[in-house]
Amino acid sequence: MRAVTVLGLEGSANKVGAGLVRDGRVLSNPRRTFVPAPGQGFLPGQTARHHRGCVLAVLREALQEAGLEPADVDCVAYTKGPGMGAPLVTVAVVAPDVAQLWNKPLLGVNHCVGHIEMGRLITGAQNPTVLYVSGGNTQVIAYSEHRYRIFGETIDIAVGNCLDRFARVLKISNDPSPGYNIEQMAKK
Repeated sequence: MRAVTVLGLEGSANKVGAGLVRDGRVLSNPRRTFVPAPGQGFLPGQTARHHRGCVLAVLREALQEAGLEPADVDCVAYTKGPGMGAPLVTVAVVAPDVAQLWNKPLLGVNHCVGHIEMGRLITGAQNPTVLYVSGGNTQVIAYSEHRYRIFGETIDIAVGNCLDRFARVLKISNDPSPGYNIEQMAKK
């Protein structure tokens, strides 16, 4: 049986990326991050303009890194949501165009499930219970009865958003991410 190769496009927040995966092996995963000045958050319109300006370059880079041509790709997947509306629109416009130009099937992916599945792929976990933390969502998610189910979630501020806000107040850079930079400062 021939290996399946999928191009994935992600742009739900301040990062836009293109990844190529073949039968569970990551072939390439370039991305670009919109980095506002320290103390400022990334606004949807500015972030979407950033993504539009570099999504095609990231796509070309993914193909080059993987040593693939469009004919080698079996499917085009993209982040359908949840996420920031304006940045999501960038990949929601590019992905169908790429799929149509390359004559490939198109698959919209739930952002949260995409993170969980990538974590399962990288770690080899079979049936994880996950604390999913992002800018807009904090949830306890597990696989049950043939689907992912949310067993608990915040009803106020998401943990990721809390870290983003904390970083803005302290004027900590967004590059590579506020949470990572806070963690590095905490180690000192």
